[in-house]
Amino acid sequence: MSISARLPVFPWDRLEPYKAAATAHADGVVDLSVGTPVDPVPDVVRQALAAASDSPGYPLTYGTPELREAIAAYLRDRHGVSGADPRHVLPLIGSKELVAWLPTLLDLGEGDRLGYPQLAYPTYEIGALIARAEPVTYDDPVADLDPERTRVLWLNSPSNPTGRVLPAAELRRIVAWAREHGILVVSDECYIELSWEGAQPVSVLHPDVCGDSHDGLIAVHSLSKRSNFAGYRGAFLAGDPAVVAELLGVRKHAGMIVPQPVQAAMIAALGDRAHAVEQKDRYARRRGALRTAFEAAGFRIEHSEASLYLWATRDEDCWETVGDLSKQGILVAPGEFYGPAGSRFVRIAFTATDERVAAAVRRLGA
Repeated sequence: MSISARLPVFPWDRLEPYKAAATAHADGVVDLSVGTPVDPVPDVVRQALAAASDSPGYPLTYGTPELREAIAAYLRDRHGVSGADPRHVLPLIGSKELVAWLPTLLDLGEGDRLGYPQLAYPTYEIGALIARAEPVTYDDPVADLDPERTRVLWLNSPSNPTGRVLPAAELRRIVAWAREHGILVVSDECYIELSWEGAQPVSVLHPDVCGDSHDGLIAVHSLSKRSNFAGYRGAFLAGDPAVVAELLGVRKHAGMIVPQPVQAAMIAALGDRAHAVEQKDRYARRRGALRTAFEAAGFRIEHSEASLYLWATRDEDCWETVGDLSKQGILVAPGEFYGPAGSRFVRIAFTATDERVAAAVRRLGA
């Protein structure tokens, strides 16, 4: 069987009829279905990219020493990862590439299980299917997963799609169990800087979670949301020295290399906090406006304390909600995309421009 035959239909292809309906609105579509950045790339990032554009040679899969130090410094200074070491980090061609290919790079196959949350980014499952491993969902990994067959456990805090944040004590409990059974924990922390209320997100590499060792742990970070970096494809991982070394060795052979100008842009983005604060403020305003408007229109918002999404329901089938909103020119993602447990929810991204958010607010209040 070919790889494509093992995979489900690409979820967003199913949304096309609703996108067409929303686009037909007299004032145009308000697309809140995908969390893609719409604001300008920060000047500091663009200038660094341009300055490094004369890069005729092959870049390093491992990243430049300057980039690896910038990653380690960011983890130490911004997220309290006291043991961050530039030797034990690795740049990525965007985080989705890593999520999809990690099971293959780690040589998972038939008979191996990969655990991921019941409500989750679809690519966790896709990565397992590409590798012919078995994807298994969990509510509580300690209670729900077979420790004898599970080789990799994905965590996602803050969550996509729900915005739920796992507190340090919960992460610590899961890490202790996984270490006891030799299961690699991979924590998707791509929304870690985008918290709005409640407990602050914490990295799985923080000493409150893992003590003074990163053994058995990998954290994955992205610059896409923090720095409007999605078009540049820049992300990184850090953690267990042996796992990082294994991934580096395979990625060298496979040519999985972040372009040199993008590496320079990553250094600039990681070293500049001001633009990230400014962008977060934009998202906070949009989130507040949309939350107020959707709640006034009869929606209930659950979780959503972090990330770039509102997890919303009107206690009806998600496709009914999608269809109704599309008639108002508003496109949202059906919760079913993220697992059967989301079948009565929709995910609302607040990554539209201020003008489009204002249009959605007007339509919901009409």
